[in-house]
Amino acid sequence: MNIHIPHGLRYAVAIFALGAGLAATSVAAAFDLITEDEAKLPAAPKVMSRGGITRGPGIKILTPAPEGQVKSPFAMKVEFQPHGGVKIDASSVKVTYLKKPAVDLTPRLKAAISETGITLADAQVPAGSHDLKIDVTDADGRTKSETLSFTVVK
Repeated sequence: MNIHIPHGLRYAVAIFALGAGLAATSVAAAFDLITEDEAKLPAAPKVMSRGGITRGPGIKILTPAPEGQVKSPFAMKVEFQPHGGVKIDASSVKVTYLKKPAVDLTPRLKAAISETGITLADAQVPAGSHDLKIDVTDADGRTKSETLSFTVVK
């Protein structure tokens, strides 16, 4: 079966496909996880977390090293650890930049979040100290939060 596609439409489809291919490859490129304007916001007050025994999911921060120093762009790798065979609900993961007001980074990280963790190759972050709060909920509704603090140096 032969379908006739007008020349102009073929050209438009080719351009669209080329653009879609470029967009797909640019996802892996460095992007602004935190903007300069967001970094200038006042820091949120530090809140002491109360420890306790929980059967909720674990959060293991692999990179950047907690309380460590990094150069931007850097890789961000966080591992979620389910307990008791209960899966992590990837749609429940929330990442917040702890500023006043708080900045929800979740939409920017959506493609990097899975039920196993967060994997981001090249996060652009301005120089300075930064605190991110990561909230993870499992399929049973149990939530765990972890704060990642790091400093970006020039």
